[in-house]
Amino acid sequence: MAAGTMVVAEVFRPGAKAAGRIYDIVLVFAAAQLIALSAQISFWVGPVPITGQTFAVLILAALLGSGRAVSSVLLYLAEGAIGMPVFAGGAAGIAWMAGLTGGYLAGFVVAAYVVGYLAKAGWDRKFITTIACMLIGNLIIYICGVAWLMVLFFSAKLSGDLQSILTKGALIFIPGDIFKIVLAACLLPIGWRLISK
Repeated sequence: MAAGTMVVAEVFRPGAKAAGRIYDIVLVFAAAQLIALSAQISFWVGPVPITGQTFAVLILAALLGSGRAVSSVLLYLAEGAIGMPVFAGGAAGIAWMAGLTGGYLAGFVVAAYVVGYLAKAGWDRKFITTIACMLIGNLIIYICGVAWLMVLFFSAKLSGDLQSILTKGALIFIPGDIFKIVLAACLLPIGWRLISK
């Protein structure tokens, strides 16, 4: 494949059909577990915890591409839905998924697809374009998360004023996400330089 038309996972994918499928399955399963592990790096500062999930989802999307990344996020969500303690603080279940963090979890799926798509187009090869790619992914997660918080707020399931919900639902995450974006923008292009050598 030409430069800018593949993601890192495709560089190492076996050419044989059966081996390639096994490779994809292993990557999807491993990525789902990495997302689950990243969720355990969490602390509460408002209605929604700050976790390592956003970084894991976005960088895995860039490494794996849309199809594998979306599959891994969906597997992660399925694990949580059936009761495996994969969410922040070891939480699990449909009730948790429909609660305050529901919009962010849904946003992971959309962001994984978009970031994976952009990475396949070569956005993860340079510092500036990687920052743009990660910013877009973060914005998608914010929009989905805050939209769901607003649904809960207007259905009278949340207490407090709308401004504080928006602050705690998005603005509080920005400093940490800036650090994660810059980290990804350093790691991904460096990874591609190493691969090219």
